[in-house]
Amino acid sequence: MSVVERNNVRLLGPQDAPAMVFAHGFGCDQNMWRFVAPRFADDHRVVLFDYVGAGGSDLSAYSPERYGSLDGYADDVLELLAELGLRDVVFVGHSVSAMIGAVAAIKEPDRFGRLVLVGPSPKYIDDGDYYGGFSATEIDELLDSLDSNYFGWSSAIAPVIMGNTERPELAEELSNSFCRTDPAMARQFATVSFLSDNRADLGRVPVPTLILQCSDDLIAPREVGEYVRAHIPGSELVVLKATGHCPHLSAPDETYEAIAAFVRD
Repeated sequence: MSVVERNNVRLLGPQDAPAMVFAHGFGCDQNMWRFVAPRFADDHRVVLFDYVGAGGSDLSAYSPERYGSLDGYADDVLELLAELGLRDVVFVGHSVSAMIGAVAAIKEPDRFGRLVLVGPSPKYIDDGDYYGGFSATEIDELLDSLDSNYFGWSSAIAPVIMGNTERPELAEELSNSFCRTDPAMARQFATVSFLSDNRADLGRVPVPTLILQCSDDLIAPREVGEYVRAHIPGSELVVLKATGHCPHLSAPDETYEAIAAFVRD
């Protein structure tokens, strides 16, 4: 099976235009980018895909060994770029995909021109002077809850992640997305996402980087965005008025404008 089939790749825009790759976060799929990504298709080759285990990907390609770290997902990104013959791409990664993109760019710098990190976190757990937003106990409890009742966990955690309580339809969409994901695969991806520590990778990011931080995000607090900016050389931090952890759904216009200003500068 080709990478295009494995990862349910969808292409928009002119074939010979500069490429932009949009990568979804945990429990999501490429559909989460529907309000932002197509708006770049006039002058970019827009690449959308699903990680193995999500959306319309080939679930038979899932391997607990390969996807036991973010490296496996980064390798999938690199295989996708190689198969499509893409270099100098703009990689837009939401949440855990921000660090997946950073790892991939470190491995093969010539494939990447710029990174856009939406709500990134190199480590979710507090560690000494580092503030990640969660204690180790809180993450253990989160993973235990996910393991014991995945669908109940999905309904409970989606409003926390999404924020914007006055718009419950957003949390409902996120919860439904979680529920479409295979629970066993989601459990491992959650473990990898919440227990990874990519702080040491930040200083090795080789390309211009934009960090998009929401003004109120319980999953990736403001302090985390500031930490990422301070440790990626030459990076730029933009704090959005948007709240919650998914501005591409809750505030797509503001998200698009911030990315466009960086990409088309």
